[in-house]
Amino acid sequence: MARRKVIVVGAGAAGLMAAGQAAELGAETLLLEKMNRPGRKLDITGKGRCNLTNVTPLPEFITHFGPNGRFLRQAFSRFFTSELVAFLGEHGLLTVTERGGRVFPASGRAHDVVEALSRWVNECGVTVRARSPVERLIVEGRRIVGVGLSRGRVYQGDAVVLATGGASYPATGSTGDGYRLAASVGHRIVPIRPALVPLETAGRIARKLQGLSLKNVTASVRVEGKKQTHAFGEMLFTHFGLSGPIILSMSKTAVDSLRLGQEVTVSIDLKPALDDRELEARLIRDLKAHGKQRFSTMLKGLLPRKLIPLCAESANVPADKMAHQVTAAERKRLRVWLKDFRLEVTGHRPFEEAIITAGGVDTREVDPRTMASRVIEGLYFTGEVLDVDGDTGGYNLQAAFSTGWVAGRSSAMCLKARRP
Repeated sequence: MARRKVIVVGAGAAGLMAAGQAAELGAETLLLEKMNRPGRKLDITGKGRCNLTNVTPLPEFITHFGPNGRFLRQAFSRFFTSELVAFLGEHGLLTVTERGGRVFPASGRAHDVVEALSRWVNECGVTVRARSPVERLIVEGRRIVGVGLSRGRVYQGDAVVLATGGASYPATGSTGDGYRLAASVGHRIVPIRPALVPLETAGRIARKLQGLSLKNVTASVRVEGKKQTHAFGEMLFTHFGLSGPIILSMSKTAVDSLRLGQEVTVSIDLKPALDDRELEARLIRDLKAHGKQRFSTMLKGLLPRKLIPLCAESANVPADKMAHQVTAAERKRLRVWLKDFRLEVTGHRPFEEAIITAGGVDTREVDPRTMASRVIEGLYFTGEVLDVDGDTGGYNLQAAFSTGWVAGRSSAMCLKARRP
């Protein structure tokens, strides 16, 4: 059996970065990938454009990961947005910054990112083995000594970096292998569930509005009637419920609450720029100005066409009623609905439709300075296999690159320190 110093399991963003960094520091490095080629999931991120990172300053950047974001502070302090952009530039990949601080490859092609990283690891001397699914970690006396593949082959190594990704988009190879492997050697796994995932709603309202995109609205997730989180931006109605950036960003709250059997609703403020008093004044003005029009016609100045029948029904105002005949009580119902259009959430879409996975290896069992296991010597974790997940906008890929950078360098440096 050929002896390898550092073995990296998984050739996604985190795994490619870890392998290249370990090799650059002089470690003999083997990169094992279960699929037929590296970067399958990276190839489809950002709808094929690959939102690499975000230029948001570090203090705010970390808040996009919730309470567990503080675990990433050490990694981000060593390899962050500017370092990633510079690194990619050195390897022939120029980037552009777009709306919301999101950073993309200038070519607009995610595959160019995969090619640049693959070319780099080859130049570093990394041995890449595709179609090599790892089935077990080999441990002796609480120390990693290698990995076993599905057909009985064993690779020995002094350090193993788990970069297997999460359980979302399983067709790309992310099937939760890392959680099983980590648990098999004694690590605690925070229960995994889909995150950044569309939500399913009750009734036929969403289906009737299918395809309608709302921009510049505020949506909030309410649990047992109490508002838990909110977001401003764009959302989308689908045949099953709700999707779009602001829905995805709040979905984890909804998913976790549903798992506890709690009542979850999404409330949509269709006029967030106006408070109740300002909206009341606007409605009085519009109803007066268009008094000889039907109520449904007057609403065209307030709402997308698809929402008008639902609005009239929900506010209990006849669509063919003349605008000047709308009563104060009807106007109040209209105002309340415009500021609080609610849909009951009954479920969420499966892992196949989730962008990332929440849950994973408990970060209390991982050293944030090195990504090293506190349970098994020589074992390291990166990216989505950790119990860290962020919002859309490039945050999760930066976490993958940063933790991969730290794990790769830490594993190689640890081996150097152990030499006689």
